[in-house]
Amino acid sequence: MAEHRLPATRETTVDVFDRATPPVLTVDPGDSIVVGSLDAAGYLDRRVQGPTMFPDRRGHCLTGPIAVRGAEPGMVLGVHFTSITPGDWGWTAAGTKDNALNRRLGVAGGPGAWLTWDIGPETATSNLGHTVAVTPFLGVIGVPPAEPGPHPTIPPRPAGGGNLDCRDLVAGSTLFLPLTVPDALLHLGDGHAAQGHGEVGGTAIECPMTTAVTLTLAADAAVPGIHAETPEGRITFGFGTDLNEAMADALAAMVTWLQQLHGLDRPTALALASPVVDLRITQVANETWGVHAVLPHGAIH
Repeated sequence: MAEHRLPATRETTVDVFDRATPPVLTVDPGDSIVVGSLDAAGYLDRRVQGPTMFPDRRGHCLTGPIAVRGAEPGMVLGVHFTSITPGDWGWTAAGTKDNALNRRLGVAGGPGAWLTWDIGPETATSNLGHTVAVTPFLGVIGVPPAEPGPHPTIPPRPAGGGNLDCRDLVAGSTLFLPLTVPDALLHLGDGHAAQGHGEVGGTAIECPMTTAVTLTLAADAAVPGIHAETPEGRITFGFGTDLNEAMADALAAMVTWLQQLHGLDRPTALALASPVVDLRITQVANETWGVHAVLPHGAIH
């Protein structure tokens, strides 16, 4: 199996999902890639609100697309995160958009707040002197929708992923994406040095990232939809404009997984889920609500 390196340059970055974008790298299943990405805004250096990769940016600054030989719609791409290493700087903004949540919180009228961060191996310290633990992950991991044309990077999608913003997808995790287009055309980016469940302010500690991944292909999936295996446990996802629907989708997939793991009928699988499965709000920041269900390893013996 080969190992590739893919830095973030003008030639290897995009700001939309589009199945017509030519791949910047083609790999075989089982290959590993060390992928560089800029922060979500594509800042070229640590001068926040300085020069960016895309002066007329339409969405997140993403590295890709990466083609996987033999990948076809209906298959499942496994993205295993070997290591996720943030850059040494980042930023967080809040109250910069006039949306329903910010209006409810009383911060939509402006001005917004900006924090800048110095990021170390274990902690990040803001320009105001506050220190938080670093737990890095990528916010955007996804493939283009099947429909032609450019598509925004902002909302997560039940088919193909995208802006998942799931803080549990740390190093050691494998995310499984149902494929929507030939060759997979994987995009990676939106590095987060730290984020709470929900990404409540609309941004995390946004930062450049170096991510080592190994890509695999499977003909079918253990469960329908986007799901993951992490150091903590198994995860299923739900996304939608209604939080209840997102929750139900995440839970339905987890109940299916429990049925398969333990040979149960559906009501019994739901009864078994109730003592051990956690429902977490993935994010509320991206026009589409996200919920994930977590079954911790060892919760059922």
